[in-house]
Amino acid sequence: MTTKKCKVQLPNYAEARPVAEIVQTASQYESRIYLISGNKKINAKSIMGMMSLSLCNDEEIEIEADGADENEAVEALVKYMGSVA
Repeated sequence: MTTKKCKVQLPNYAEARPVAEIVQTASQYESRIYLISGNKKINAKSIMGMMSLSLCNDEEIEIEADGADENEAVEALVKYMGSVA
């Protein structure tokens, strides 16, 4: 399992388009991928789950992946979502 914290830096907060791009990016990987914010742990490949997360810029989240390509998956999401915390 690979985890990394990052600070969210998305355009226009986490409206539909950035969230859809997060899901699309996560879906390119075989690993199970989750975004953790507070007490919520959401499947990054689920559009409905991701919409419920309501990410805000400058919010610190944790990206967790488990599987054959977990390192690549985490790095891709950190690169898209923002800066490493």
